[in-house]
Amino acid sequence: MNPWLLAAIIAVVVIAIVIKRMIGEPVNAKELFVGPAVLTGIGILSLIKKTDLTATDLAWVITGAVFGAALGALRGATVQLVDKGGVLWQRYTGRTFLAVIGTLALTAGFGVLAVKMGMHEDARPLQLSLGVSFLGESLMVGRRGMASGIPFAPARTR
Repeated sequence: MNPWLLAAIIAVVVIAIVIKRMIGEPVNAKELFVGPAVLTGIGILSLIKKTDLTATDLAWVITGAVFGAALGALRGATVQLVDKGGVLWQRYTGRTFLAVIGTLALTAGFGVLAVKMGMHEDARPLQLSLGVSFLGESLMVGRRGMASGIPFAPARTR
């Protein structure tokens, strides 16, 4: 798939998720984890396809994935969780957007440092970075939701 087309699709999906979460949406376990898992999987597959990865690249990618998941979890701690109609709802807050800005700055700094320390610029797929970040957020929201005792929303039927 054309990398620009893939980036555009990812951007549209991320923007749609953010808009839905600004408005507020029910927390459904499947929906909470499927998107981040798919993005992470696409990122891992794109890494597997690369033939010129070095041990340095892999070390920075793994470290970056752990760092990204931790930043996502930090962002997930700022998401507002409420009982609405007997099920758990989530909504992004001003603190969430501050966390997003901080996450972007830290991730950019990490990427610059990684390249200066020997990682190839194209060795860290955008899909992997976004996927692990949203996965960290989802894990935190899921943990907080379970601790709240409020039931998750049922899966949507078609």
